[in-house]
Amino acid sequence: MSLTRTLTMAISAVVLLLATSATLWAYLESNHELNEIFDAELAQSTRIVQGLLRHLSETQSPEQLSHTLEQTLQLPTSTMLGIEMEGDYDEILPGGLGHKYEKKIAFEVWNAKGDPMLDTLHAERQEELEAGYDWVDSGGYQWRTFTLKDPATGHWIRTAQRADVRSELSGELAWGNVVPIIAALPLLLLTSVVVIHLSFRPLRNIERPIRHMAPEHLHVLDESHAPREVQGLVEAVNTLLNRLDKAFERERQFSSDVAHELRTPLAALRLNLERLESRHPGEGAGLMSSVDRMSHLVDQILLLSRLDADATSHSTMESTELPSLIRNTVAEIMPIALDNAIDLSFETSTESLNIDCHPSLITTMLRSLLANAIQYSPANTEVILTLEASTDKATVMVTDQGPGIPPGERERAVSRFTRLDQRQGTGAGLGLAIAKRIAELHQGTLSLNSPNADTAGCRVIVTLPLKPSDNASSEAPFQVT
Repeated sequence: MSLTRTLTMAISAVVLLLATSATLWAYLESNHELNEIFDAELAQSTRIVQGLLRHLSETQSPEQLSHTLEQTLQLPTSTMLGIEMEGDYDEILPGGLGHKYEKKIAFEVWNAKGDPMLDTLHAERQEELEAGYDWVDSGGYQWRTFTLKDPATGHWIRTAQRADVRSELSGELAWGNVVPIIAALPLLLLTSVVVIHLSFRPLRNIERPIRHMAPEHLHVLDESHAPREVQGLVEAVNTLLNRLDKAFERERQFSSDVAHELRTPLAALRLNLERLESRHPGEGAGLMSSVDRMSHLVDQILLLSRLDADATSHSTMESTELPSLIRNTVAEIMPIALDNAIDLSFETSTESLNIDCHPSLITTMLRSLLANAIQYSPANTEVILTLEASTDKATVMVTDQGPGIPPGERERAVSRFTRLDQRQGTGAGLGLAIAKRIAELHQGTLSLNSPNADTAGCRVIVTLPLKPSDNASSEAPFQVT
């Protein structure tokens, strides 16, 4: 579930609903008000004709009055003006002769006896005239009319306006009110999305250090830039981080203390076993082997404890010639390989390759990988250490011909205190874990695979960057011997 997506969809839906409602209401209300205005204009036009009739009736006979009304209120025709009244004009006719909507307004006048004096509408005659608004049909169009009777002269007067003109004008004016709302809607939605995205930026800034925080480098989050709504959450996370840091520190300290405390009694025990062996040869051999294994385990636990300790400065790294370092390590391990009838060899594609590293840690990693490969390889087989270089990294591979590790077990094989086959070897399951940790401290990686699909064996691949970044971890405040 994404809060950003949820808020964006919810606010967008509300904005769309409100905009649609506002647009519909504006359109309908504009249409209604404009129709009211058109009706008022009809009534006003009728009263203007009423005033004209009162004035002319005082000086003209009925025949003269009818003629005057025709000359005054009879709308111009195309023949009279010499132009097409229905042409595509910009409303005002050429030469200022009038307006193209004039033919869509009509007048009717009847005298007190009901005889027509002026008829530009030519609508069907009604038996009885009634004052007020009405609808009539004429010339294939519907007309909106307003009728009144002059109480002074007895004349009936009716003004009409074509319905399609009213609809066209009211529609254009209504759309003029609606279009700005529609045009502003995408901008409003975009603004909402941007504001929501920016509002969650402080949360992403808080998430980033947590995501990249390593267990050995726990630190509290900066609360000064946290939004007020999540300050409680940030405080709770900081409390948890402090507790975790103290717990890890206690764990590291405990492991280190236990390892240190065990080294002295184990050394004393081995010394006593050596005395027993000198007096009674053969009786303490098995016990001495167990003590040696326990001493090795204690050394490995102590090493892991130191590797998990706080990082030191980047200045402790040294520029080291990796091929030379590997050759020295292979030479140290060679007697173990010979004792186990293993052909140990080193192959490299480069003779000069310098990396910034902790030489003692890289030596420890190589010893662990080679010892592990020799331990699990059958007699009279090969263990090959290969060094390859690319533009940005060095790759070290240790290949053996042992039983190999199934793909599903490879991730578990590099975890601490894991031995997949308890029947083979005498280790405690820390060799690969130590090697992986040392690779990580150099911003490298360690992975396992098979040399090929047809043969048994295991290949450990370690990649080390040639130029570690400035924030590279360099956790080696000690020398491994």
